[in-house]
Amino acid sequence: MVNYRAMSVSAREVAVFEDSRPRLEAIAYRLLGSATDAEDAVQDTFLRWHAADREHVETPAAWLTKVLTNLCLNQLTSARARRETYVGMWLPEPLLAGDRMLGPLDTAEQRESVSMAVLTLMERLSANERAVYVLREAFGYSHAEIAGILELTEVNCQQIYRRAKQHLAGARARADVDESAARVVVEEFLAAATGGEIERLVRLLTDDAQNIGDGGGKIPARTTPIVGALAVARFLRGLFRPSPAKRNALGGTPAIYAEVANGGPAVVVVIDGNVVGVMCLEMTAGRVAALRVQVNPDKLVRATRQWPGSGHGKPLIAAW
Repeated sequence: MVNYRAMSVSAREVAVFEDSRPRLEAIAYRLLGSATDAEDAVQDTFLRWHAADREHVETPAAWLTKVLTNLCLNQLTSARARRETYVGMWLPEPLLAGDRMLGPLDTAEQRESVSMAVLTLMERLSANERAVYVLREAFGYSHAEIAGILELTEVNCQQIYRRAKQHLAGARARADVDESAARVVVEEFLAAATGGEIERLVRLLTDDAQNIGDGGGKIPARTTPIVGALAVARFLRGLFRPSPAKRNALGGTPAIYAEVANGGPAVVVVIDGNVVGVMCLEMTAGRVAALRVQVNPDKLVRATRQWPGSGHGKPLIAAW
């Protein structure tokens, strides 16, 4: 929490920054794929705001966006270096429905930009490609505005935007599922995964379905994807089969919920109020094309913090 009283910032200047905070957080999260890193970037932006000659800042919102974006670009460089030594598969940090860091979700483009599929694939983009795509697609900045933020030419921004969209074309083909439909999808998926008929689960998966897990070296997770409907179905059947050994390893009996994360269907696993796993389901033509499973505890801190106020209902499975 920022101690404004210890800083020489007027109430009006604090209000200017706080009015921009939700948008800054949403931009930073999309750029970095990490809520923790996004919070740090926004805090660093405030420190720059505090140190700036604010009387000469003509458009504070634009100034703050430029500072934040460039801080995020610097973070991306160091983050990618860290990910080269990351243990296992790297996945973005999931955010539960209602988290303000998700930002605007009014259009299909805005929802796509925060989906786990797009956030994962954005790791392949250059820093400038990622910034141009996020600012244009999710927040509607003009190419002229983006050029000013990144100190590029407008024509260059247009070219970068086209390249970014081409790189992300595969992820953008996912189905757009509303919140109520997403919960139904998870209910059907869980019923199949915990039932005795593996064929039922296979029918819910695309032929080339894949399962990707991120344990960050702290929780056991496969270091390579599982690919193919039958292979994924067998893995899931074993994963959801309860046993005393699994309960001991988890540290308790999990409650399993049908929820929405990053705008899509998700299975959320909770033990004693702590979110210990989020499985995001990517839908294509009514079937599950990919499952991205986040169990790295470092990437579930915000989800746990948000859980009490997330408006979740009763668990689908409470005595696993």
